[in-house]
Amino acid sequence: MAEKDRSKKPNAIKLFFRETTGELRKVSWPTWPEARQLTLLVLVVMIAMGILLGLTDAVARAALDAILQI
Repeated sequence: MAEKDRSKKPNAIKLFFRETTGELRKVSWPTWPEARQLTLLVLVVMIAMGILLGLTDAVARAALDAILQI
């Protein structure tokens, strides 16, 4: 009877959560100051890219308007 229990496949959902928990224990979590610094960096980059893309869009729109008005 013990051999039947060993040959039984584990529940896929239980196996997923067990493996996920094991992997999350291996993660090197940032400290709060590191998390704040990285969050600030992401926000600054997002704002800078938004400005850059906005300017690119405005220049492209002005160029297309100038070309199409000819």
